[in-house]
Amino acid sequence: MPVLKAFIIAFGTYSKLPVPYFEWKEKDMEYSVCFFPFTGLFLGAAEWFWLWLCNKYGIGSMAKAAAVIIINILITGGIHIDGYMDTMDALHSYQPQDKKLQILKDAHIGAFAVIMFSVYILVYAGTLPEINYNITPLFACTFVFSRIFSGFSVVTFKGAKKEGMLYSFSKSANRNIVCTTLVMEFLLMASVMVYFYGIKAVIIILGMLIVFFYYRYKSYKEFGGITGDLAGWFLCLCEMAGTLICAIMQ
Repeated sequence: MPVLKAFIIAFGTYSKLPVPYFEWKEKDMEYSVCFFPFTGLFLGAAEWFWLWLCNKYGIGSMAKAAAVIIINILITGGIHIDGYMDTMDALHSYQPQDKKLQILKDAHIGAFAVIMFSVYILVYAGTLPEINYNITPLFACTFVFSRIFSGFSVVTFKGAKKEGMLYSFSKSANRNIVCTTLVMEFLLMASVMVYFYGIKAVIIILGMLIVFFYYRYKSYKEFGGITGDLAGWFLCLCEMAGTLICAIMQ
């Protein structure tokens, strides 16, 4: 039962998929980060299915790219894109650290949030048409890898605040079990992808790891740690990097 509750909490928090409702208690969140990558697995499967339809029925490149973003928003509820936009506003404010943290909490969006979201859309619009169908399973797996790395950061990186959703998950998590589970998920996924795609899979994983370490460096330097918004920002950056690498390798 605790494992099932953790699974439901992960999907109830990081996706818009319908899940049973129950009152969350701290002990129920102990293993929920372990299941965060499973939301990426579901999203990746949905994206792959769409790209399969595009390949089978000759759907145009613009429709293909637009639907990839729409599917992402429909399944995740846009929670990670929201963090990406908030973080871009804060980073481009060039204010002191405490002011940047305030900007993250501001419900309003600024000019740089809109500008950088436009960049996000253009990256997908420009790269997805270049990705051959044969490599789409590797593209789909970027949604899993990004969430494995993000989950790992939740339980190992320093938090910038003693409040918020990320702090709640971090505080409640059984760190040893969560870290061990995430490492095992990473090794399993990486082994399968390297077996089928060889050096291409290695390059994508290394590229996403570079973004992961950049995320830690930038978060500590600019904010003194990570927040839920910064985790969403990282997720979007990591997935964009994976998409770009897929397109470049083609």
